[in-house]
Amino acid sequence: MKMNCIAVDDEILALKKIKRYADKIDYLNLLGTFDNALSTFSFLRENKIDLIFLDIQMDEFTGIQLLETIKDPPYVILTTAYDEYALKAYELDVMDYLLKPIPFERFVKAVEKVYARFLREATHKNHQTSGEVHQTATAPDYTFIKSGNKTVKVYFNKILYIEGMRDYLQIHTEDSKIMTLLNFKTIQEVLDPKKFIRVHKSYIIAIDKIDYIENNAIKIKNKLIPVSNSYKVPFFNMLNKKNFI
Repeated sequence: MKMNCIAVDDEILALKKIKRYADKIDYLNLLGTFDNALSTFSFLRENKIDLIFLDIQMDEFTGIQLLETIKDPPYVILTTAYDEYALKAYELDVMDYLLKPIPFERFVKAVEKVYARFLREATHKNHQTSGEVHQTATAPDYTFIKSGNKTVKVYFNKILYIEGMRDYLQIHTEDSKIMTLLNFKTIQEVLDPKKFIRVHKSYIIAIDKIDYIENNAIKIKNKLIPVSNSYKVPFFNMLNKKNFI
């Protein structure tokens, strides 16, 4: 399932960046870009839009004024170079608030949040209208990770475990090792909690990649990963809910 989206910003370079970012994410369908808020009204009336990337400060008609004018607005991610609008954004119930210049990994985090909600609501509507889901909505099976000068596409089903290394995380996959400056809190926001669990202050593991468990250690491939006391109970509780005899 794709989300139809538009971008509204009076800075042409900002619009080009959002288009470049959106083109990298296969569930985003960017239908158009607009350099002023007023020009979007007729487009919104005639097209089904799921998400707007909306600049706040624009001449004549601001992004805030646009939001306050639209009846039943779609999901909104605000983009701005100023942080003083954060409270107003909260009042308008927007999905996220991105400060320029927008890093790609922050853009991805914002759209992943919107897409997860989009899928939940789409599934709920299918249940309401037909009593059963004819088409299963699934979340994306990958994410993009910033690693040095590269942005790497990482498939969740290839992740073995994630290891904390001082200021870095190292993501161990079936094919490679990826170093990133992300922290555990950020990476856990994009991981399925039914498939990944933290077992130590320095480790998150993929449950289906466990070879065996012995005492307080987990074997995955050639790595023995400790289970610390503070994470032991939730880890074994999760196993009891799965294939654990």
